[in-house]
Amino acid sequence: MSEPETGVEQREPDYRFTLANERTFLAWIRTALGLLAGGVAVDQLAASVANGSARIAVSLTCIGLSIALTSGAYSRWRSIQRAMRRDRSLPSFGLIRILATGTIVIAVLAGSAIVFS
Repeated sequence: MSEPETGVEQREPDYRFTLANERTFLAWIRTALGLLAGGVAVDQLAASVANGSARIAVSLTCIGLSIALTSGAYSRWRSIQRAMRRDRSLPSFGLIRILATGTIVIAVLAGSAIVFS
């Protein structure tokens, strides 16, 4: 699944590692789908709890984080596959920091919307 490079020896990794990498990718996708559903749900169902601008801010933050996780998950899956095929160290992972920060932002926005509505 990765592009062959001239002069770089590649081998097929143990299938268990490939499948574990795929399961991790799918877990990130499930998280992104949950955030996407949450963003839509907040917009559609929280009209009685929060004013329009706060509701939209929470919804768009959820949806934006969902997009970031989806693209980051694919990049992460691909880079791990490439590292395993080349028998190299696994790359560092910044997506966890993005998810943690985004979750804090969503919590603060949602809490503020509830307190100030």
